[in-house]
Amino acid sequence: MEWSAPAIILSARPYGEGGAVVNVITREHGRHAGLARGGASRGQAALWMAGNMIEARWVGRLAEQLGTLSGEMVHPAAALAMEDPLALALLSSACAVAEAALPERAPHPVLFEGLVRVISLLVRGPEAAMPDYVRWEALLLAELGFGLDLSSCAASGATEGLAYVSPKSGRAVSAEAGASWADRLLPLPGFLRDDAVLAMPADWHAGLRLTAHFLERDVFHAQNRPVPEARQRLQDRVAALV
Repeated sequence: MEWSAPAIILSARPYGEGGAVVNVITREHGRHAGLARGGASRGQAALWMAGNMIEARWVGRLAEQLGTLSGEMVHPAAALAMEDPLALALLSSACAVAEAALPERAPHPVLFEGLVRVISLLVRGPEAAMPDYVRWEALLLAELGFGLDLSSCAASGATEGLAYVSPKSGRAVSAEAGASWADRLLPLPGFLRDDAVLAMPADWHAGLRLTAHFLERDVFHAQNRPVPEARQRLQDRVAALV
């Protein structure tokens, strides 16, 4: 059994003498693990850093085995993000959320392509990538069956003036309908409904708070685990900017 495909490295953990168990995500094979022989060695460590985009090759005697993984660098995203703490926090968060939230070997091509876009935008700086990262988390919720409904107001049906999201239903609420309950609702940043809306750090923070609420409640609580620490560090770093 074997396959080759473009992949994004999600994590690499030392295993045995110099090896590493590596988790990647691909378009057709979803989140997939493999043993990289020599993966923890000085010569290979840079290749297997989380966030890097590689051409991966997996080989196993049986499909259900861990198998062995090898790869060639395509885009060294981890090294490029090292000099920018916010970019590194974003990259680490994306990889941690994907690894923790997605079931093993279940293909999610839309999520893979969305993550490729986020990582590609990091070349222009975290300011360019952050809105798409928040949209990617919203897409992940939808792919797992917990999508937000931001099309119209849950109370009035209005499609204009949407300013909040109900933390219970995940549906949008207009500024008028939610005025009396604003302290109990989650702010809805405009860029989540309209890609053309300019997003500032306060909007990023509102978006991260929004997706974190539903990730914690609907995805990670069901797995009896907290939101990944890397995800919380990203939210804290953005909060400091605000």
